[in-house]
Amino acid sequence: MDLIIFVLGPLTLFLQGIHGQGVYAPPTVRIVHSGHACNVEEERHTERVYTIREGETLELTCLVTGHPRPQIRWTKTAGSVSDRFQDSSVFNETLNIAKIQRHQGGRYYCKAENGLGSPAIKSIRVDVYYLDDPVVTVHQSIGEAKEQFYYERTVFLRCVANSNPPVRYSWHRGRDVLSQGSDKGVEIYEPFFTQGETKILKLKNLRPQDYANYSCIASVRNVCGIPDRSVIFKLTNKTASPSIKLLVEDPIVVNPGQTVSLVCITTGGEPGPTLSWHGGSDGLPDKSVLKGGTLTLPAVTSDDAGVYSCVASNNVGNPAKKSTTIVVRALKKGRFWITPDPYHNDDNIQIGREVKISCQVEATPPEELTFGWLKNGRALRSSERMVITQTDPDISPGTTNLDIIDLKFTDFGTYTCVAALKGGGIPEISIDVNISSTTVPPNLTVPRGKSPLVAREGDTVELECLVSGKPKPIILWSRADKEVPMADGSMHSESYDGVLRIVNVSREMSGSYRCQTSQYNGFNVKPREAVVELIVQYPPSVEPVALEVRQGLGRPVVLTCRVLRAHPSRVLRFEWRLGNRLLNAGHFVDQRDESEHTVRSLNRDGWGVYTCDVINEAGAGRCTFTVTGKAYPPEFYYDTYSPLWQNRPRVYGFKLQWSQMNPGAVDPIIAYRLGIRQVRHKFKLLAMKCLIFRLSQQCRQVDQRIQMQPEDSPINPHLREFHCSFEEEPICMFTQDKNDDFDWLRHSAATRDTKYTPNTGPSGDRSGSKQGFYMYIETSRPRKEGDQARLVSPFFNVAPKNPYGINNPPAYCFSFFYHMYGKHIGTLNAFLRQKGQTASDGPVWSLSGHQGDRWKQAKVSIHPTASFQVVLEGIRGPGIEGDIAIDDVTLEEGECRNPPTNLSAAAPPTYAHIWPLSITLVMTFLGGQR
Repeated sequence: MDLIIFVLGPLTLFLQGIHGQGVYAPPTVRIVHSGHACNVEEERHTERVYTIREGETLELTCLVTGHPRPQIRWTKTAGSVSDRFQDSSVFNETLNIAKIQRHQGGRYYCKAENGLGSPAIKSIRVDVYYLDDPVVTVHQSIGEAKEQFYYERTVFLRCVANSNPPVRYSWHRGRDVLSQGSDKGVEIYEPFFTQGETKILKLKNLRPQDYANYSCIASVRNVCGIPDRSVIFKLTNKTASPSIKLLVEDPIVVNPGQTVSLVCITTGGEPGPTLSWHGGSDGLPDKSVLKGGTLTLPAVTSDDAGVYSCVASNNVGNPAKKSTTIVVRALKKGRFWITPDPYHNDDNIQIGREVKISCQVEATPPEELTFGWLKNGRALRSSERMVITQTDPDISPGTTNLDIIDLKFTDFGTYTCVAALKGGGIPEISIDVNISSTTVPPNLTVPRGKSPLVAREGDTVELECLVSGKPKPIILWSRADKEVPMADGSMHSESYDGVLRIVNVSREMSGSYRCQTSQYNGFNVKPREAVVELIVQYPPSVEPVALEVRQGLGRPVVLTCRVLRAHPSRVLRFEWRLGNRLLNAGHFVDQRDESEHTVRSLNRDGWGVYTCDVINEAGAGRCTFTVTGKAYPPEFYYDTYSPLWQNRPRVYGFKLQWSQMNPGAVDPIIAYRLGIRQVRHKFKLLAMKCLIFRLSQQCRQVDQRIQMQPEDSPINPHLREFHCSFEEEPICMFTQDKNDDFDWLRHSAATRDTKYTPNTGPSGDRSGSKQGFYMYIETSRPRKEGDQARLVSPFFNVAPKNPYGINNPPAYCFSFFYHMYGKHIGTLNAFLRQKGQTASDGPVWSLSGHQGDRWKQAKVSIHPTASFQVVLEGIRGPGIEGDIAIDDVTLEEGECRNPPTNLSAAAPPTYAHIWPLSITLVMTFLGGQR
């Protein structure tokens, strides 16, 4: 079906409906441009080039034809690797990039496909033009001849500016233009390997007249309106490269908590150098204080340790750089291990044999580390039988050993390793090791009944290994069946009691886990290990999770729910329901992995939400089918992207076509509803919906001439009916209150974030569609209890009964659907706000608390005496499960009738839409296939 729209001046539309025959056609595509282009070179042999100035707005529109309407995707190549657009796609007709940057240039592709033939692809290259300020750097060379009494001093002035297109440079001395050959003492050239990137001015054997102001002017010849840029450098006989000095030691060793000041001063350079400080790869700490050449770090920590560099630059010669290292004293991770006599094949400690106690500490700086040994609290000195050694810091840093030769009974006791730093200020680390007849190597076992361990997905499980021995070592847990990280992301998890605790266990965590003794804080012997099996049960995964089924009345419908995976794989039973009514239940037989439900002849009572729950020991998986007779929404595609002149003054025509996906799936479509809005002398297509009737009706073709309202006039001067279902982004000219705490959000279940809060909010709009939109308040963090969000309608005029005022205020019925599901639901209020009213009265309607997982309707009669607005206010409750949603807001003339019983989400939608500042047209056609 086609539609032609004639535009007669800025405020009048003439619309004519034309019969059309639906045909299938492969996609075609064309790229048109708007925005702030400097130049567009149209089709050439290779590509189209779109030139734009940096900082302007790029806008490209992909115009497609085809039936069914093709899907559109924008992609980009040949851009910077840091360009975020390169890793994503834009799935709508218009690509809009505000304040475009140079790295966003490249080739953009529009791809359209509808399943017929090959996809249609067009591309356009975007060239971003820019010009940065030029920079002049100065270098000099001094050559000395040994046999002659003279020297040559040559100065090079190099000018560089980043640009696109390539820049042109010109040099000036004072007001004089310098060119090649204009002065024998001046040479201007471009280095061979940097053609077009720079222009060098060479001053040979400096003369007094060479000391002057030099200007470098960079130009891109005013393309895209980019002006020339220039820089001035003053060359004198004092011009020199920078030199600096650090007034600090290297390295600087400090204790945590101290304040460190690094002082850098210039000792030469003309012009005066600029000083800057630089840290490591992460830059300077956030708490750094810079003042001139002094860098101050208050209350330093180990994270602040590293190399800090002072750099001086004045664009003469090379920058000067001096560095120093800050070392923050620290002692951490004290560990020990016991090594039995290596000459005997026995892991036990025995009288008459050798035993070695090792102690390791991480120290900064390592050269300040000192160790001491105590036995039973008394200082221990090295002797022939008690040999104390400290390893070379370059081989095994921070390690000391105590070798006990020919162990005697009197050697049993507690040995203490004490680590300290020479500089002081850092607490010592003491490690106690007990050597006695009860000191025995470790042993690992798995308690009876703890392997295999069966758990359900989402549970908290504890894997346990019993460790014996004295001293008890640290236990290291890892995956035994595959090289994957543990639940905390590390390859190994430490445990001091032999227990590995996993919170919210998932199916991917099933498998074998190895517990292993560590040599630290225990015996330095071959590790002991054991294996624990973990089996995680989870409910069935099924498909389809959600499916919309459209079918005409009287036709059969077959619904199939398939099981993809489950553990245990033995599925127990299935249950089919329509709403809350049980339709069928049973068990899977013959190892089947699917269940079917058939509706032999669909009637209106059969419309609704069908669910199939597939249940095993761990829970249930659910297939959901929404069965409806409603047609798919019409989809527009465009044959003309600009108006066609009709050879009459101010008269233009548009040809609009739309397609209907799978029209044979439902009853015949005999009427369409088209909405149009005028916005600043432009007409915007709002929405089009189709009406479905089973009975044959005599319909007549309608031609209408519509007088549009100016944009700045009040809405509906004589209000009859206003309806908003929030299906369009302008949300019917509703606005967010600027004095509330947060905003209402427009949302649909089809685009819902995967991290949404469960157990609150609707699963579809008021009609039950997951593609439909509604407004809701998101109560997750950072929202807090009592926060308010207010949605304000446009102004509505009240028509007086007589020209002198309003004696008997007219009545209007204000209604809307609300969804208040969740244990933390707060309050939903509705207010009447009248023009000129300074203080707001209480709400005309209010409701608090959980109201169930379904949509319900609210109605209230209001009696305004002046132009008015309606305000919907959502107040956050005590927790995150408190999302409140609204949909289908209606305002009708007259008192409210008795409100109906609460409606469910499956209630059929109404089509009586009146949009603010818009025209809604119903076009019906006599007979014919559509």
